[in-house]
Amino acid sequence: MTNQSRADSAAAAPSGSPTSSPTDSPAVAKLLRGLNHAQHQAVVSEASPLRILAGAGSGKTRVLTHRIAYRSEQGTLDPNRVLAVTFTRKAAGELRERLGRLGLSGGINAGTFHSIAYAQLRQRWEERGIRPPELLERKVGFVARLMSAKDRNMPLDVVAEIEWAAARRITPETYESAAAVARRRPPLALGTVAGIYERFMAEKLRKRLVDFDDLLRLAARDLAADPVYASARHWRFRHLFVDEFQDVNPLQHELLTAWLGPESDLCAVGDPNQAIYAWNGADARYLTDFEQYFPSSSTVTLEDNYRSTPQVLTVANAVLDAGFSVPIKLRSHRPDGPLPVVREYADALSEAQATARSARDHHAPGTPWNSQCVLVRTNAQAALMSEAFTSARIPHRVRGGGDLLEQPEVRQAINGFRRASTLQVALGDLEDEIRRLAPEVAGEQTTSAQRTSPAVTPQLVGDLAEERAANMSELVRLGREYSVLDPTGGIPGFLGWLTSALRGEDRSGGDAVEIVTFHAAKGLEWSVVHVAGLEEGFVPIHHAKDSPDDLDEERRLLYVALTRARDELICSWAKTRTFGSRTANRQPSPWLGIISNTVGATPPEVPRQAGAGRAKAARASLKKPTSDMPESQVELFEALRAWRKAQAKEADVAAFVIFSDATLRAVAEARPKTRSELLALHGIGAVKAQRFGDDLLQVVADN
Repeated sequence: MTNQSRADSAAAAPSGSPTSSPTDSPAVAKLLRGLNHAQHQAVVSEASPLRILAGAGSGKTRVLTHRIAYRSEQGTLDPNRVLAVTFTRKAAGELRERLGRLGLSGGINAGTFHSIAYAQLRQRWEERGIRPPELLERKVGFVARLMSAKDRNMPLDVVAEIEWAAARRITPETYESAAAVARRRPPLALGTVAGIYERFMAEKLRKRLVDFDDLLRLAARDLAADPVYASARHWRFRHLFVDEFQDVNPLQHELLTAWLGPESDLCAVGDPNQAIYAWNGADARYLTDFEQYFPSSSTVTLEDNYRSTPQVLTVANAVLDAGFSVPIKLRSHRPDGPLPVVREYADALSEAQATARSARDHHAPGTPWNSQCVLVRTNAQAALMSEAFTSARIPHRVRGGGDLLEQPEVRQAINGFRRASTLQVALGDLEDEIRRLAPEVAGEQTTSAQRTSPAVTPQLVGDLAEERAANMSELVRLGREYSVLDPTGGIPGFLGWLTSALRGEDRSGGDAVEIVTFHAAKGLEWSVVHVAGLEEGFVPIHHAKDSPDDLDEERRLLYVALTRARDELICSWAKTRTFGSRTANRQPSPWLGIISNTVGATPPEVPRQAGAGRAKAARASLKKPTSDMPESQVELFEALRAWRKAQAKEADVAAFVIFSDATLRAVAEARPKTRSELLALHGIGAVKAQRFGDDLLQVVADN
């Protein structure tokens, strides 16, 4: 059973859910059985255009497929005229599979924007007798040949800029001004990027090549240029369903608009709280401002979550609530689970090793390794985790592009190592390149003189440049580590050791803990989620602090990471972290404070025990009995719990959101008389002292 299927199967209708009408056919009644009120409304709604705002774990794929099947049974939709648009081939395949289980085994057209556009273009070219151009699938090498020798080591960054511009329908002529307004920060001057972009477009035309962005542009152009052809296309695919609508970019929206005819009907599904790709050209306003783009539209909101425990959702919602807007506020329909845990470590290596131990402790008999994952913000963090898991002999795999050895800049650096005279020379050269690209990532603070120097000004640190520098810093760190282990090993020894250190067991498949970046985790779920590296500079990524919009996207990215957990959530950060050969002091993420305050007191890491016993002890430590308390404290403790229960009922939240048992125990033991004495207790911050301080002090005084 897939992760989403598991969430959907758990979505049994709560009491008061709508039921099917006595006049419904058995097939229709079966389709509607078990839907909650909002899901039922989304499935049966006759509105078009229809926007379905679907929160994480709310059963959106179930609703999407049941809506198609329901309308087919009702005769208001022809399955052969459905076009379902997804963002991945895997999602399209799952959609077809589910529809097949609902009785629609054939005729449904489902695919990504690019695959649908390509099929449309090939059919058009064949009809008109045009020899199809060749598809340019790999741009990096192609772009590198268009760059000057001094810039040729950064083609990946330039490709990212070209793809961002294409997604936003920005031409080479308008790139420089548009990128400046958007505060883009490639490692080359904007004018230089614009020139490469112009040569790229010209060279493609000369060689009759098209890239994936061209597919969308040309498909939309053909429909706009030929009304007769567009009319036939509109008739062929009248019913459009678009998933992950918050990730649509302007170029995709242009094509979608071209696919829609006067008689077309549209159903768009998305979650504004999971809009995390603005840096790549996506524009969530197509979803949030849906009624402006599609007048007379209707909206159904799915806020019932069947994936995560109330404890996990409370933490995730608290992080989200600190942002600008929260269109969807999830409610859990799961039983209570363990409180999320926050842990602090002296350094990044200690954090990685402790995370590996925690994963082993959660691997109880009968529990597969792949029921848990480690989520990190960057690829470089994934490499350190992989190394720790390899040392601990825990099967794992790095997912979603997180494998350090597969990153283009790392492969290029390794090739440079082979040409170097010694390992130390190679590491020194690589550190110089890191400082040139991203001084802050290298563990240095840039001075005002450095920021305005000719060597740094055109190379402002952007997402991709920063990630490249972080990956290379991790390679340097590994090189320094190897030098200590084997001072005489040299380059051949290091490269062999590097492969063995980072090639974890069972990377190709099978039962393994997954190490995943936040972005790559979207759409997935695990029983136990370890969220590591929750530090300023990672969460949020350091350059996001300059823009409220970027900062809010980073907040949503953390929300996505937290809501991957079904049952347990373990959060951690490191007080120091090594970048290359430099060690930098770190500060906890500002959002880690929200998590800690929401959870209450932070339980310490439990001493090591065998197998699953440690995890059980950790959960038990969260709810200590009163038997070990002096009798004089028990009465006050119970009075505090009664007060907390009343507060929780009034606020309609779980009791632990007000204060944890550990915090109430601390109050009972200390018997504070003033606000300052309250603030000295663990688990009581300024916000909670302001909100509940007088009440707490009164309960203490009364007992």
